[in-house]
Amino acid sequence: MKKMFKLSLIMLLAFSVVLAGCGKKKEETGATGSEPAGDAKSSIKVGLVTDVGGVNDKSFNESAWEALDALKKDKGIEAQYLQSKSKEDYVTNLNKYVKGKYDLTWGIGFDLGQDMKTVADQNPDAHLAIIDATVDSPNVRSITFAENEGAFLVGVVAGKMTKTGKVGFVGGSEIPVIKRFEAGFKAGVKAANPNVEVKINYTGAFDKPDQGKAAAATMYNDGVDIIFHASGATGTGVFNEAIARNKAGGSKVWVIGVDKDQSLEFGDDVTLTSMVKGVTTAVDKVTREVIDGQFKGGSEVLGLKENGVGLADTSSKNVPADVLKAVDEFKEKIISGEIKVPEE
Repeated sequence: MKKMFKLSLIMLLAFSVVLAGCGKKKEETGATGSEPAGDAKSSIKVGLVTDVGGVNDKSFNESAWEALDALKKDKGIEAQYLQSKSKEDYVTNLNKYVKGKYDLTWGIGFDLGQDMKTVADQNPDAHLAIIDATVDSPNVRSITFAENEGAFLVGVVAGKMTKTGKVGFVGGSEIPVIKRFEAGFKAGVKAANPNVEVKINYTGAFDKPDQGKAAAATMYNDGVDIIFHASGATGTGVFNEAIARNKAGGSKVWVIGVDKDQSLEFGDDVTLTSMVKGVTTAVDKVTREVIDGQFKGGSEVLGLKENGVGLADTSSKNVPADVLKAVDEFKEKIISGEIKVPEE
């Protein structure tokens, strides 16, 4: 009995040592930062309101959300989004975050501009920010881009690489930001090859892939071999039409992506290049200012000089070196002011 008692006591002591060691190891892991120890938690709350294209538009709404999603992991902020199904949702969605005392409310898209102005003026203590529109309120940060400059560069690519002498542009709604895309693209094509014909089609929507597919089909049937789209989720249909045609054989057709490197979504076989906008960088920058207590209203335009627009890093996969060299030469002329790209 005495021997059994001693054995039990020894086992109990050994078990206690193991527990103490585990506790110490767990504590050290949190201290070294190899596992999150809670120090990355922030009290900052940020809300994002999309336009009708939605957060999965493979374009600028998605780019904006990617920035906030990364900050959730990096800084521990609370970030949420609301997808607007129609323009009537904008005020309601913006107010949800503003009335909920969020530290920053983002609006993504030109169409939110007027409603953000209304909400901002009614809530002067709230902090708001918008992409692709300028809102003249002291509590709103407005970020716009010189899309015409970036579109000029992909126009150069299209003008130099078309084999049919016909290229196309598919836009969403005919709003100023999309007209800048069109104007820059046409100017770039003509600068590269004045004999190339540019066909234009506005679908009137940023959330209708079927309309994008139909617009692309019409253009490809008419001899266009490269289409540049600036149409949000509608552009998914442009890509789908091109993919289907290339799989079926016949003449090769291409799509030039927009806002982000769309080859990552649709593949190199169909994406000639993409005109990227620094939406993710802009959303990250302004949101970090809020986190650091440095938010201020005002507006800024990001173009080639500010690295706000440009060609995707993967462009060399399909665009020859001599064409990229020409693109760089035009880029320098735009930055220096030698070439002024039209906006409309």
